[in-house]
Amino acid sequence: MSFVRRAATVLAATAALTAGLALPALAHVTIQPGTAEQGGFTKVAFRVPNERDNASTTKIEVSFPTDHPLAFVSVKPVPGWQVKVTESKLPAPVKTEYGDLDEAVTKVVWEGGKINPGEFQEFEVSMGQLPKDVDSLMFPTKQTYSGGEVVDWSEAPKSDGTEAEHPAPLLKLVPAAAEGSTAHTSASPTGSPTGPATPSVTPVAAASSSDGTARLLGGAGLVVGVIGVVIGVLGLRRRPSA
Repeated sequence: MSFVRRAATVLAATAALTAGLALPALAHVTIQPGTAEQGGFTKVAFRVPNERDNASTTKIEVSFPTDHPLAFVSVKPVPGWQVKVTESKLPAPVKTEYGDLDEAVTKVVWEGGKINPGEFQEFEVSMGQLPKDVDSLMFPTKQTYSGGEVVDWSEAPKSDGTEAEHPAPLLKLVPAAAEGSTAHTSASPTGSPTGPATPSVTPVAAASSSDGTARLLGGAGLVVGVIGVVIGVLGLRRRPSA
């Protein structure tokens, strides 16, 4: 009986460790999909989970990059939420394919709604033209709770590859698909398809959204493996000797 208890203890500890590894990564404010093509336009969603058991999320404030400003930004209405888009003068004009850009969207704020404990909400934004000379864009985000707490998701990725405690939503940029390929079309500033040379949103979305699922499945696989080992050992101990 003591062996069974020890096995159960090991199993419980493994399950707790797996949950501890998987859940924090899923609880951060993230941008979905997490990847888009350089030089194109894309639609993303800022995914905001509520991490508190005793408070609701009531305000989301997303800062847009000023070193690589986006000429076109539009938001999708979210029922129950008011949105405010702030345009500001840039420190210096930025050359784009649409002319010199001296003003751009620097902040988008959603408030007035509520994300209750155990829930999440997505806030969709269409934006572009994405820069061609960088491999990522950061969108520092502040999450305000009904009790007055403000969580600042603004930390850059660590150089050693480990995850920061409060990482900023990060959009990774990859080289655009070659012309003549079978890449899917994406939305232009007016919302109409722009042709095969523009960024493909659908495949990237599937890959990005599967990241959290992969983490959970990996953890579940570890637990199942431990269960198998425990059952096998118990079976050997119960076999009668020859």
